[in-house]
Formats: sequence, structure tokens, C-alpha cells
Amino acid sequence: MTLTEYAILSFSSLFVIVDPIATVPAFLAMTARDSVGQRLHMARTACLVAVGILMGFALIGQRFFTLLGITLPAIQVAGALVLLLVALDMLRAQRSPVQETAAETAEGTTKDDIAITPLAVPMLAGPAAISTVILLEAQAVSWAERGMLLACVVLVGLASYITLAIGASSAKWMSPIVEKIITRLMGLVLAALAVQFLFNGLKSEHGLLGQ
Repeated sequence: MTLTEYAILSFSSLFVIVDPIATVPAFLAMTARDSVGQRLHMARTACLVAVGILMGFALIGQRFFTLLGITLPAIQVAGALVLLLVALDMLRAQRSPVQETAAETAEGTTKDDIAITPLAVPMLAGPAAISTVILLEAQAVSWAERGMLLACVVLVGLASYITLAIGASSAKWMSPIVEKIITRLMGLVLAALAVQFLFNGLKSEHGLLGQ
């Protein structure tokens, strides 16, 4: 895999799993009483926190699991299953409970500042996104690819902020039908990525596939 191919894989898979487009409706509902300026401030804070968390797991996540005695193939298989659960919900045009539960969203509507929780964690940097960066870091074979992964995390954070900012400034910028079509297409891509990660994990552990 070339550096360009790895960059495309990293950005696309992270953007799909973070899924800021699907986060917009919940973000607007939780900030219904706030001004546009307050919404932008919370969106900016949430994206910075999410980027920091994902970068941290990209740097030390795999090493942390190694200290616990968990092998890389086990991480790949577990991460793939988490992503597949999210993908199946996206194919039904639903926000997955893996990303955030209804209770967490409802709790956010009563908070004065929802930037760190539930917006940053778990809506943007939830278990599925964390699993994705760990899986992508495991695919990196050079420091150039690891650096590219960190750059992609930053770009996804920037894209998420832009998406939330557009939503905060104009709540009706995208029709529900278009949103559902995009969500289903992204779910299909994510399902394919999850299956590929699952195959990679099984191949590494048992040599059952492709050998």
C-alpha cells in the first residue's frame, strides 16, 4: 500500500465512522437554547478534544493493549465487530448506540455546555472511532504512514468542525432524505472496511484466509 492509498483509507474510514453529518441533528437539539456563537464555541472545543483523544489512542492505544496481553489480531477482530455494528445501523439510516445512546443525547439537552460530553465523547470520539484509529495504526508500516494517520485525524477534526459550524449557522442546510442516503452509503463503505479488518485479523491469528 502506497502512502497515498493509506492516506485515502485513513481519512475516508475515520470520516465515515466519526460521521459528523449524522451528529448535526443531535447537536442542534442539545443546543436549541444557545446562540450561534455559543454553538460554534462548543463545536470547536468538542472537535479539539476529539482530535486529542483519537491522536492519543493512535500513538499509544496498541501498546496499551499489548501491556494487557491482548494481541494485535484480537484488537483487529474486536475493532472490526464494533465497526460492523455501527455500519449495520448506518445502513438502516440510524445513529448507532455504539456512538452514543439516546440517554446520553437526552442528558445533553439539559446541560449548559455539551462540548466535552456527550459531543466530543462519545459522539465524535467514541468506541468505534477509537477502534478505527487503533486498527489503522496497526496497518501502518512506516513512520511516514503513522504521521499521515495523525494528519488525517486532524483533517477529520477540521471537517467535523466545518460540518457542525454549517449546521449551527443554518439548521436546514440538508434535507432529511439526502442525509439518510449519505448515511446509508457511508454505512456500506464502513461495512466493507469492517469485513476487511476482520479478514486481516483472522489471517494474522490463524492463517485461515489468503494462505
